[in-house]
Amino acid sequence: MAKERMVINGDLCHDILISKIKPKLSYDENKDYFAWKEEVRAKLVELLAMDLIEANACPLEITIEEDQMKEGYRQIRFVFESEIGAFVPCYLLIPDTGKKKYPVGIILQGHAEGGMHSSIGDPLSEDDKEYIATRGDFAIQCIKEGYAALCIEQRCMGERITSRHVWAQRMCSYPALAALLLGRTTIGERAWDISKAIDLMPKFEMLDTDKIFITGNSGGGTMSFYAACLDERIKLSAPSCAFCSFEKSLFHKRHCACNFIPGAYRWFEMQDLACLIAPRPFISFNGIDDQIFLVEGARTAMETTKKFYEKEGVPNNCELVVTPKAHYWCKDLIWPKIREYTEKLGWFDEK
Repeated sequence: MAKERMVINGDLCHDILISKIKPKLSYDENKDYFAWKEEVRAKLVELLAMDLIEANACPLEITIEEDQMKEGYRQIRFVFESEIGAFVPCYLLIPDTGKKKYPVGIILQGHAEGGMHSSIGDPLSEDDKEYIATRGDFAIQCIKEGYAALCIEQRCMGERITSRHVWAQRMCSYPALAALLLGRTTIGERAWDISKAIDLMPKFEMLDTDKIFITGNSGGGTMSFYAACLDERIKLSAPSCAFCSFEKSLFHKRHCACNFIPGAYRWFEMQDLACLIAPRPFISFNGIDDQIFLVEGARTAMETTKKFYEKEGVPNNCELVVTPKAHYWCKDLIWPKIREYTEKLGWFDEK
């Protein structure tokens, strides 16, 4: 008589390892906090392979492709080469309200087919129209709040989608996995692009380069977190639908390959990295019904994060805002909260 076949859990081995592993650089209240923070910084830079990206650096040159006045704002399109062979298209929107300088919001879209065109309210397809209607034209919202908006086309998205294979044209998987094969990471590459864009900001005299924040949804939220970890010129980080423990996000459900850092969980949980943003303000927006980044993982992550801000002497500089939707950009909650924090930073004080 045949035996009943065993039901196989293909991830059982991984599940067991996840339950057993204690990341080597997990936050420990008994350690010297500031010494531990520097260890975390060094390990993140190493795992992201920032040295390999820097080794391919090139002189920064900017090409202005468009400069026109729209209703209520000026729109500039430019392209720069962040490393050899990596061309980064951007849109810069500047409010037309008569000020000499404006605080700058770096605006990062997620996995939308239209990429940064969705952010500026320029749909390239019917899918784009739906994305803008349900998630929003982030950059247009930004300038209405009184900030300049810098939209950076992220690698593997929008105009930078790979043309290598038809099956991969709407996916980040091919270039993200190619980066891994080269010993690099997409997160590191995207963070590099953002930092190089900040390097270029002084070329636009209407931008106040001492007042920079970063925000975005989903894949844009992910880079709003990591870019702020790596570049202290970003004074406020406000990711939406991205900040969450690895356990309740990347280990919980399938995610795009561009989210992964090889070996990261051997060293830290995502929330441990938030120490690299502290003491600068950090606001995480997470949907109550988000099935990709579970809200319980966001709550756990923020509990740990608050300990870092207490160590830094600014316990009120971090906050979790739970939104009433799922994996969505909730503009009615996001912009008032960003405004609250930037006003506390004195960005709108009249001189």
